[in-house]
Amino acid sequence: MKRILFTLIMAIATSMAIIAADKAEITFDTVKHDFGTIHAGGGTVTATYRFTNTGTAPLVIIKVTNGGCGCTTPSYPKAPIAPGKSGEIKITFNPSGRQGEFNREVKVTANTKKKRTSLYFSGTIIP
Repeated sequence: MKRILFTLIMAIATSMAIIAADKAEITFDTVKHDFGTIHAGGGTVTATYRFTNTGTAPLVIIKVTNGGCGCTTPSYPKAPIAPGKSGEIKITFNPSGRQGEFNREVKVTANTKKKRTSLYFSGTIIP
């Protein structure tokens, strides 16, 4: 009886260790985008950040912040991304009513070991 119990406990412990080792990882082609010079009245601009799930478990993007500004709108995949597969996060920026240089950061929260990854975009707005 003790031997069966010991074997069962070892099997559960081994299974938990294997499950814990499976982790999604998000690897971006680039985390920075420079819009260059854009016009305030020229409409919205969009930066696209391609990524790959380089981990061993499905990647779930939980949220992408708007950088604390209503001028920034993120869009991202809501479905899990399988290991080895790719996806895109798009950040749309509205320069209307703004001018000068800008540097923004949005944060991607996912089920990865490093819970947050920052994406950056910048440029100069002319009237």
